[in-house]
Amino acid sequence: MIDHTLLKPTATEEQVRQLCAEARQYKFATVCVNPTWVALCADLLADSQVDVCTVIGFPLGANLPELKAYEAAQCIAAGAAELDMVINIGALKSGNHELVATDIRGVVEAAHPLDARVKVIIETAYLTDEEKVTACTLAKAAGADFVKTSTGFGPAGATVADIALMRRTVGPEMRVKAAGGIRTAADALAMLAAGATRIGASASIQILHEVQG
Repeated sequence: MIDHTLLKPTATEEQVRQLCAEARQYKFATVCVNPTWVALCADLLADSQVDVCTVIGFPLGANLPELKAYEAAQCIAAGAAELDMVINIGALKSGNHELVATDIRGVVEAAHPLDARVKVIIETAYLTDEEKVTACTLAKAAGADFVKTSTGFGPAGATVADIALMRRTVGPEMRVKAAGGIRTAADALAMLAAGATRIGASASIQILHEVQG
């Protein structure tokens, strides 16, 4: 249920290799890395059950829709099985729901024919509750597989209240990923209790050790 995450711009190849070794050892759902590392991770994890997740339009979400769709296709070709895309936050806050929907749909249409899953990062820290509901509704209508709270680069991360709101909005048919600031087992378990089905964390091993302890 955990995406073992390393998205720092300073991440080195050695650190990415270590991330993959840890994911293999602890049987995490995925490693979540920047696009430049997808091919390496896919090679390192080829004979494991760990998938490769990457990020699209990250971390601001302000890329052109055509570029997000192209980036998605390139990342899938390199070995990504899951794509965490950032919505166009400014378009959402401007009320341009058509652009937000088009943005998401382009990535979904690039991913689903190739059996890749799409998580839509709505960056909750920048949104009102009404905007969060709208973002989740648009993501669901566009055919995305998950909605996700945060990039980890915004002013705040996941909250229990936001997970509960997102779960109520998308219903049982869609999955919800909590990410951003989840550092303890208590944090992770609270998110799961509120309706999350996936956790994104860089403190994954610490979380597991706390649970096992």
